[in-house]
Amino acid sequence: MSTGINADTSEVGSEAGNMPARDIGNAPSNLLSNAPSNLLSNEPTGRADGKKPADSDELYLDAAATEPVSRSVIEAMLPFLTDAYANPASVHQPGKTAARALAAARASLAADLGGSPDDVILTSGGTESDNLAVKGIALARLQQLGLQQFGMQQSGVQQSGLRRPQSDEAATAQCRRKPRPRIVISAIEHPAVSESAAWLERWFGFEIVRIPVDRQAHLDPDALSRELDGEAGRRTTLVCAMLANNEVGTIEPVERIATIAHEHGVPLFVDAVQAAGLIPIRMRDWHVDALSVSGHKFGAPKGLGALLVNAGTPIEPLISGGGQERGLRSGTQNVAGAVALAIALRESNRRAAGAMRALVASRDMLIDAVRRVIPRAVLTGDPADRLPGHASFVIPGVVGEALLVDLDARGIACSSGSACAVGRHEIPPTLLAMGIDPADARCALRMTFRTPLTREQIERVSLALEESYERLRPRGE
Repeated sequence: MSTGINADTSEVGSEAGNMPARDIGNAPSNLLSNAPSNLLSNEPTGRADGKKPADSDELYLDAAATEPVSRSVIEAMLPFLTDAYANPASVHQPGKTAARALAAARASLAADLGGSPDDVILTSGGTESDNLAVKGIALARLQQLGLQQFGMQQSGVQQSGLRRPQSDEAATAQCRRKPRPRIVISAIEHPAVSESAAWLERWFGFEIVRIPVDRQAHLDPDALSRELDGEAGRRTTLVCAMLANNEVGTIEPVERIATIAHEHGVPLFVDAVQAAGLIPIRMRDWHVDALSVSGHKFGAPKGLGALLVNAGTPIEPLISGGGQERGLRSGTQNVAGAVALAIALRESNRRAAGAMRALVASRDMLIDAVRRVIPRAVLTGDPADRLPGHASFVIPGVVGEALLVDLDARGIACSSGSACAVGRHEIPPTLLAMGIDPADARCALRMTFRTPLTREQIERVSLALEESYERLRPRGE
């Protein structure tokens, strides 16, 4: 599988040059002039270097949480907010202009993710995309597998009022003894996936099977194969695996996972939120059935995302309405957002392709510098097959939250793991799944960036980290 950091990225986005010119039509203000081959050809003019503006000396090392929006993306959106604001479903000329821009953006996204334009379902971000994939495919597969009798009544849930009555405990226990529909997820999935699986368990009686990972956060393919063998596999509705882990950066062998799932007749959904815009993604070449991305991870405004679903994959909508997005995500489409999503992904892919070696080299230099100033620091995740620009550690003896606060006071903005849980400072669950002691897992540090760091920046980070560690570490060590 060619998703490692040393993969050839020269072909990323090359398919967009084959889009027909009629996809663009009369887009206003030259927004998409020269498209399709040059649809997203302008180089970004805003700050996309992972740092705050020049009037701040803070170094931003939390790109895995979110990225800045470049000026070119903002400028591309504006005409569709002010001039070409028509509803793309309208039949008049302004509506057709909006529809052509929407189609061009959809085709560009598909090209950059290795899919077909018909695969692309526009959403509000990674969380919605994950929910639609997990719940929508699993529920559609209930009927396909003849398991539709496992509804809310069968799982011990009273449909009227949507609550589980205390008196139904016996019925629930009886249901649990019956063969149940299954959903298989890795032990390190994002909460948008794991909580969607829990919802299926709670309301529809699903059995959740979690595939373990090793000390480097690699999913165990043999364990997956065993879980899909025999009668249990015939009750499995979906396999879920992330492409790259957000907490430790490990890249998963999704092509092999897809092969195993399909050998057992089960579709595969891949959460590619953390990987999009950093490494090449070839959805159809890897035989992935559904794949999610989130725009704010690669420089689009927050609230934009996409789910790519192969046409032959059964899926039920979660939102009912006018039938937009193949009937899977009703609601008036956000044309400006779709254009921003496509342009941001193209820009991010081009930056990553052009700077891959430097990005990997600066990541490895940062890892070496951290280990030099804090010999007790332990790198988490795969040391080689990991995302470029992703360095993560546990630093025993120093609680991660305290370290982040101290580093922030020194002008270094980083994190201890996922920023997707509002107001919570929990132990990163990926570290626990990897078998790391909970006491050490509380000492997590993650530094992520999408533009190579300079030697001066790396020296600054290592000096600040050394000073913070000396200030916070237990005395006598």
